[in-house]
Amino acid sequence: MNRWLDRLSELGTQEPRYTAQRCLRERQTIGGCDLCARACPHEAVVLGPLGDSVQIDPDLCTGCGLCVQVCPSGALEYDLTGPLASVRDQRGGPQQAAAAASLTCSQSGAGGPSVPCLGRVTPALLSAAGAWQVPLTLIHGECASCPVGIYDVPRRLHLALDEAQQLREATGRPAEVEVRAAQPGDRERDQRFSRRGALSQLVSSGRRELVGLIPDSPLPFVDWSEPAERTPQEWRWRKATLNPPPPAGAAVYWPAPLVDESCMDCPVCSNVCPTEAITRTHDAAGTLHLTLDLSACTGCMACINSCPPQAMHRQNHWQAVALDAPLLLFEKLRP
Repeated sequence: MNRWLDRLSELGTQEPRYTAQRCLRERQTIGGCDLCARACPHEAVVLGPLGDSVQIDPDLCTGCGLCVQVCPSGALEYDLTGPLASVRDQRGGPQQAAAAASLTCSQSGAGGPSVPCLGRVTPALLSAAGAWQVPLTLIHGECASCPVGIYDVPRRLHLALDEAQQLREATGRPAEVEVRAAQPGDRERDQRFSRRGALSQLVSSGRRELVGLIPDSPLPFVDWSEPAERTPQEWRWRKATLNPPPPAGAAVYWPAPLVDESCMDCPVCSNVCPTEAITRTHDAAGTLHLTLDLSACTGCMACINSCPPQAMHRQNHWQAVALDAPLLLFEKLRP
């Protein structure tokens, strides 16, 4: 039996997936990045030399997700499928009004679907709740003494919610999200499992209790030869949750760079872009074409921070159609 439980434990993971190609340290962006290490409350994130820029100590990582939440480029990520499915499945049927959904941290004592820490909640998840018209309650425990996360998780949740609401503004349908501490009555909240989902929670050789944790499967390595896989799940879902579709002329909040005439045709911006959203090409006449795949841009601003002539500038809002086709950022004819 223990051997069987040990085998099941391999199906779960505490540490997030790390994709080196997306890491701003690996991309050698000016100023680098240490947000993941600073966010980790357990010193599980170790910053190393080029080629091994981010290491996560599995013995120290609690799976709180705070490093993922602050990563500006999606280099660190958890699979969003489980939490998204949980929120979706809690809504009413096609002929019913949307039921309220909840998501709680594993330490809160509340019933219902849970994650190790609400530090795993991202803007994409909150935007999805708005797209599905599901009122969502995020229930946290005593964050000040939590062994998994950190005292200011509620503040970080509100920051994620602010970003989600900025994205949803173009749809005219804000997400209905409440962030609050657990209450005594929350212990009786429904817990919904499939048999497979329940078994997948018997991790770490049975040392953890089955408390409604959403199944947590490790993500496979990114196949960088596939352009679609270069964009992190988070940003793919942000685009997918722009529902209802923004009306013509509506401005979508999606921070990304613009380029002015001082561009000197160097390769820095395309080299540091963590998703290769910026493409630099020259045609047969030698004309420079600098293009941007806006939907793949994570808004990390590595290009802006690294641009030698400071020819790049941040723009926060774009027309929705800009997410569907490459944009010409700059064109420079050969003299």
